[in-house]
Amino acid sequence: MKTDARKKKASLPPRPDHELLMSQLKQVAQGLGETFAPFCEVVLHDLRDADHSIVAIHNNLSGREVGDATTELGLARIADESYPQVLTNYANHLPDGRQAKSTSVGIKDADGKYVAALCMNIDLTLFGALQGMLRQFGGIDGNARVAETLEPAGAQAIRNKIDAFAARLSSAPRSLKADERRALMRELRESGCMEVRRAAEVVAAHLGVSRATVYNDERD
Repeated sequence: MKTDARKKKASLPPRPDHELLMSQLKQVAQGLGETFAPFCEVVLHDLRDADHSIVAIHNNLSGREVGDATTELGLARIADESYPQVLTNYANHLPDGRQAKSTSVGIKDADGKYVAALCMNIDLTLFGALQGMLRQFGGIDGNARVAETLEPAGAQAIRNKIDAFAARLSSAPRSLKADERRALMRELRESGCMEVRRAAEVVAAHLGVSRATVYNDERD
């Protein structure tokens, strides 16, 4: 199958629309590579030449080079135009055994034939280590029976009242308009919520406004 697929593509004559497509895909590959550096290898394959398909590679994790041959997946697309065009987040391994996840997007021309593939390979080993560090850093000793909170008493009650007020208006706390905030402040004041220590600070943080805005709304 590999030999037939390579011969099939080798016989295709060059086409200006293909060259334009490849030149644009090179820009996409460069942009993705720079965005996700250094964890994500981005490879652009020209499937018209299976033996030398790699035309661009960024953040090289696999040790391959421009001019190297395509993979089994590339050959499958060459041989079968109905092969899935988008394959995302599938398990893979780098040549040195590191675990990776990959995404491959096949690119077709106007005739529905595969001419290119844009592939991304992410090294998961670093993220695995990072997850371990975050779990350790965020760990809590469940055996330490200490009851403590660093926020003022009643702060959650204030947030609950704000959420309930916004829900009645089919809105979100940070989307409330000025007149709606003033109505909210009247409710909070009448319910005694504004007597809570640092109440204005809690309200401001939950509404996404300044404390000065809260004070102004409360006075109106």
